[in-house]
Amino acid sequence: MTTPGTGDDQAAELQEARVESLQAVVDRVLSWQESAPEGTVREELDKALDEVGLDLDDATRERIVEHVHEGAEHTDVRRFLS
Repeated sequence: MTTPGTGDDQAAELQEARVESLQAVVDRVLSWQESAPEGTVREELDKALDEVGLDLDDATRERIVEHVHEGAEHTDVRRFLS
């Protein structure tokens, strides 16, 4: 028997785990690829996402690539998620 809200709690936990993984990926790419060409940033982001098993839609990937390519500082990845 499940208690009310259990499914919601599990969904929230999964979403938080996904956000934490994405944050680690973006932080990694930011630290390694600062001032790198946009294509290199995109390749490294894709490689890191693949390593942790995350899929992002193209629009989100591009927002992250632009952020890193512009030499931006650390940021909370929630701002990229729609």
